[in-house]
Amino acid sequence: MPDIVDPAVEAYAVAHTTPEPWHLATTAAGVRGELSAPEMMVGLVEGRLLGLLVFALQAAAVLEIGTFGGYSALSMAEGLPEGGRITTCELDPTHAAVARRHVAASPYAGQIDVVEGPALETVRALPGPFDLVFIDADKGSYLDYYEAVLPKLARRGLIVADNTLWGGRVLDPGDHSADTEAIRAFNDRVAGDGRVVAVQATVRDGVTLIRHREP
Repeated sequence: MPDIVDPAVEAYAVAHTTPEPWHLATTAAGVRGELSAPEMMVGLVEGRLLGLLVFALQAAAVLEIGTFGGYSALSMAEGLPEGGRITTCELDPTHAAVARRHVAASPYAGQIDVVEGPALETVRALPGPFDLVFIDADKGSYLDYYEAVLPKLARRGLIVADNTLWGGRVLDPGDHSADTEAIRAFNDRVAGDGRVVAVQATVRDGVTLIRHREP
């Protein structure tokens, strides 16, 4: 997948972002060594952004759809207020096992629950409300995840959807692959949804921020 951000610009941004703490650096190294497709892990800049959003919102109830190796959950955990918790959903048992190991070794072992199984089933079983929801899982289900979490989003909560520029493929008129079409459909739905206010940011591979529209 091509870079959305020029690599030199990305390197400059990394150099001017607060470095990751030891447990995130260890998690990143572990994911690169233990899991295939480590590029699925959010990078340092996006991870720090997620942590800042949690901190700014004072998000006490965070939901993540798509755990992978645990880096993003641990990034968000740094911003949790006292008593705050993260529930993170992962379908792949190998990914879930790796994430649990890194969470257990971190300072946030008691604040992150890794739930294994289909995310939609997990979301339906959770009462909410959620102060922040991070969606970074199978692209074909983005719309389903969005519709499942929006009614459970706190009044001043935020949905953060990753990979919404999809390596620039959303702009390629010849790309009709299932994932590309799914991301296009998600982007179009959110942009035209009168229930919400959204902004698509060109952070890493595209990050869309979504909140309720005030009545």
